[in-house]
Amino acid sequence: MNARRDNRNNRVSLFDGIEEGGIRAQSVYSSSHEIDEHDNEQALDGLQDRVNLLKRLSGDINEEVDSHNRMLDRMGNDMDSSRGVLSGTMDKFKMVFETKSSRRMFSLVASFVVIFLIIYYLTK
Repeated sequence: MNARRDNRNNRVSLFDGIEEGGIRAQSVYSSSHEIDEHDNEQALDGLQDRVNLLKRLSGDINEEVDSHNRMLDRMGNDMDSSRGVLSGTMDKFKMVFETKSSRRMFSLVASFVVIFLIIYYLTK
């Protein structure tokens, strides 16, 4: 018997507000509609804030990438200039080793050994 009463109460609550020919409580629908509009407005504001944040972040990332590209360009130019200096030095060493006599070579090697020994004893 209680099951029938509960079933009837569920049916009444389900169809509560419906009369013949339409819905009796239009105010419930409109207030629900206003609540949905309010929720939509809040969601749109939240999305707008997120979009603005992403826009700022992408702008910051763009600035960072540009500064790193400039830094890499400067470093590449410095490497090119140091490569030129180093190749010039190597050319001079090749010329010294190829054209000078053995006496000149011996004096050069001996001076390097003496400088190395002096530095070794000073750091010890």
